[in-house]
Amino acid sequence: MKTIHSLKEMQEYTALQRAEGKTVGLVPTMGALHEGHLSLIHAARKENDRVVVSIFVNPTQFGVNEDFDQYPRDLETDSKLAEKAGADIIFNPEAKDMYPTDISTSIKMGSIAEGLCGRYRPGHFDGVAIVVNKLFNLVNPHRAYFGQKDAQQVQVIRQMVQDLNMEVEIVSCPIIRESDGLAMSSRNIYLSEDERDSARLLNQALEEGRTFIEKGHRDPEELRQLIQKLLQSDPRLQVQYIEIVHPSTLQPLQFLQKPVMIALAVHIGKTRLIDNIIIEE
Repeated sequence: MKTIHSLKEMQEYTALQRAEGKTVGLVPTMGALHEGHLSLIHAARKENDRVVVSIFVNPTQFGVNEDFDQYPRDLETDSKLAEKAGADIIFNPEAKDMYPTDISTSIKMGSIAEGLCGRYRPGHFDGVAIVVNKLFNLVNPHRAYFGQKDAQQVQVIRQMVQDLNMEVEIVSCPIIRESDGLAMSSRNIYLSEDERDSARLLNQALEEGRTFIEKGHRDPEELRQLIQKLLQSDPRLQVQYIEIVHPSTLQPLQFLQKPVMIALAVHIGKTRLIDNIIIEE
């Protein structure tokens, strides 16, 4: 496995692979790799001749008072994990190269980015869109792999690709969970032992929501109240939002008709966690 820092070298590498008829899969990450990321690399390995894993903590998607400076960074460990999972290339660009001081172009995402997390993290998905756009231009992949845990991010990227006529297939991969159901996240390491114990309630509440829907209930507000009551049973959990939406459009549902996505965001101490579940037709 090789590590590339230069933007030009990255472009030259994938240009050569494409010229030789090789397919390229990209797994964009901010590092702090866990089993969720590794599942994306495994998926990319199965479907492509070459797998590029980008590791870049993107400053434009962090808001004021968010955890950019504290976000875990360990390139050596991440590289070993990525190589074992099947990566051919680690792309680890410098922030000064990705965002030179004279950059003046931005991307403004529309309604797809305004609900859910977008309501509480203004500008976040604009930052996601610009960095993913740049990664697509630099790596020029045939396919790019994202985790369903960040469901809104997946739909924002799909919208961007559609709007800008980009020739890259967006592959969404299932959420990977701990044995107790907690969705794997790089931010889980922030949790104390007691907070980690409380975090189990997120998935439990979502599964209660699935059962509620499968029993034929039709009222989204009843479902929201059910989940909120479960989460509020633990004083460590501070609910930011619980939304019941269509999984593709992310628009709120007026009544429960499959497919349904239940999405939530919760603060546990200083840590913000998100999770979701999709109930298919």
